[in-house]
Amino acid sequence: MTITQSQSAPLVLVVGATGQQGGSVVKALSDSKKPYRVRGFTRDNTKPAAKALEKQGVEVISLNLVVEKKDEIYKAFAGADYAFLVTNFWEHVNGEKEIAEGKLMIDAAKAAGVKGIVWSGLESHKKASGGKYTQVPHFEGKAVITEYGRACGVPFVEVQAGLYYSNYLIQVVKDAADGSYSYRNVVAPDVPLPLIDMENDFGAYVVVQAIEAPVFPDGKSIYAATEELSWSEVARQVSEGMYGKQVSFTHESFDEEVDAFVSRGIPRPFAVSITEGYLSFAEFGYFGKNPSGKREGFTHPKRSFAEWVKTADWSKAFA
Repeated sequence: MTITQSQSAPLVLVVGATGQQGGSVVKALSDSKKPYRVRGFTRDNTKPAAKALEKQGVEVISLNLVVEKKDEIYKAFAGADYAFLVTNFWEHVNGEKEIAEGKLMIDAAKAAGVKGIVWSGLESHKKASGGKYTQVPHFEGKAVITEYGRACGVPFVEVQAGLYYSNYLIQVVKDAADGSYSYRNVVAPDVPLPLIDMENDFGAYVVVQAIEAPVFPDGKSIYAATEELSWSEVARQVSEGMYGKQVSFTHESFDEEVDAFVSRGIPRPFAVSITEGYLSFAEFGYFGKNPSGKREGFTHPKRSFAEWVKTADWSKAFA
C-alpha cells in the first residue's frame, strides 16, 4: 500500500529518512499492507533522495536534530503516533553530543504523546565483555541512550542492526605487489558475524516486529540480521559473485589492523576503537550473547548476501 495522507492513518516519524536506516524504514512502511502517514526528517530537503520521498507521499522536514534546535524539534514531532529514532556517531565522533541528541529526540517523542518509540541502538561491549573492552564509543553512546529510553515512560523498543552488507564494499584491500585482493580483520576466519541487508530487511524488522506487532513490544531488544557469515565465507561469496575477482581473507593481529586503518586515513584513536570492537564481537558476540533475528526465524523475504554481491557496485572496491 502506498503512503497515504488520510488523517485516519497512523503518523510515523522517521529520523534520517534519506539515510540507509531511515530509508529502509520508509520503504517497509510503504510496502506494508497497512496505511501510514510518514513524516521524514533530513537536513537537506533539496537533495534528490528527499525529492524522491516527497513523490512517494512522505512529508519531508528539513531540520538538523541537535540540542540547539530543541523548540523546533518538539514542534516537528507533534501529532505523531510512532517515532523511529537514530543518531550518527561518525558524523561528529562526539559521544556526549550523540547522547544529548538521542535523549532530546526521546523527550520530544514523549511530549508528542507517541504510542511507541523504535530506537536504533547498539550493544554495550564494555558491559558484554565484563569490562574487558572499553574503547568502543560508537556502541557505548547508543547503549546509554537505550537505557534512557527504557526509563522514559513511553513504550520503547530497541532495534540493533548487524554489520551492513555495504560495509564489505569499502573493506576490500588490494595488494600492491601482485594485484590480489583480500579482506583483513582481527576476527578469526571461521567466526560467524550477523550481516544485514539494510535496504530490504532493517526496515522490515522495525515495522513488522515492532510497529505492527499485535502488542507493541515495550522493553524488547530486536537483533536485526539477514545472515550470519564468517569472514572466510564472505570472501568466498564475493569471489564467486564477481566472476574472476579472487578475494581471500587474512587474519590480522590487533596492531596490524590498527596500522591498516591508520594507513587509510583513520585517526589512531578511532582505529583502535573499531579494532577493539571487532575483538569483542569475536569473543562475546556482536549482539552480546543475544540471538539474532535470523536465528529466531524471522521470515520476512530477504536478499541473501550472495545475491547482493551480484548487484552491488564494486567499481571502487576493485579499482
